Amino acid sequence: MLEIARMFSANYAAVAGMGILLVIIVVSLAGPLFYPTDPFEMVWTPLSRPGVKGFLLGTDYLGRDLLAQIIHGGRATLAVGCAAALLSVFIGITFGALSGFYRGWVEEVLMRVTEFFQVLPTLLFSMVLVALFGASLPMITFAIGIVSWTGVARITRAEFLKIRELEYVTAARSGGAKNLNLIFRVILPNALPPIIVQAALLVGFAILFEAGLSFLGLSDPNVMSWGAIMGNNRPYILQQGFTIMYPGLAIFITVLSISLIGDGLNDALNPKLRKR
Repeated sequence: MLEIARMFSANYAAVAGMGILLVIIVVSLAGPLFYPTDPFEMVWTPLSRPGVKGFLLGTDYLGRDLLAQIIHGGRATLAVGCAAALLSVFIGITFGALSGFYRGWVEEVLMRVTEFFQVLPTLLFSMVLVALFGASLPMITFAIGIVSWTGVARITRAEFLKIRELEYVTAARSGGAKNLNLIFRVILPNALPPIIVQAALLVGFAILFEAGLSFLGLSDPNVMSWGAIMGNNRPYILQQGFTIMYPGLAIFITVLSISLIGDGLNDALNPKLRKR
């Protein structure tokens, strides 16, 4: 662990990304305590420019404080990103581990299911799910997670195929270890590094996906998120572009910081790079 931490800290871009993400998380969680304006309250003239009457980022099409919306919206956006990534990782590990360990007809069936989801138009499929079952935050999270797991499944399967033939796995099997014990206690811990990197990148992907759905009008009207801010103000993008620019900038900075962290984790968890 110390070697991994040393490699990660040596990557200045990754450390900067970690610092930026921590600031975003702290502002999203603690910001409403210091800036208690209700993001749904109409406080001034609609589409007021930044700085007018003390509103640093201006107001949206209903006259609501954009700064308050961005501060509060970070919670929902980050929650959707993390929850959707966890769902994707759970499904991907399950499919990849079982197919890579058992092989045979189990691998054939699970990989055909994986290929089916892989060729689906992800945005269209998630739009159909949200349109059919409602644009609630849990449904949006589920729709993102259910279309994003195939990459994790393939990475997990590849790692299991490689590790299951190694000597320590054969020794554990010879010692009487059960299949589930081999999967979760012997093979999976050693297959985690690339999965962790993929999971970090999935958070950024989920945030962008939620923003895309919200921009198309498929967002929960009772929940404020960065994507919802962009979707609500979409008709005014040419007249008052700042209503789209600020939440878009928040999404860009967040996803960029997560990508930098993912690159740092990839370097730190890659045994070939650690030997340099």
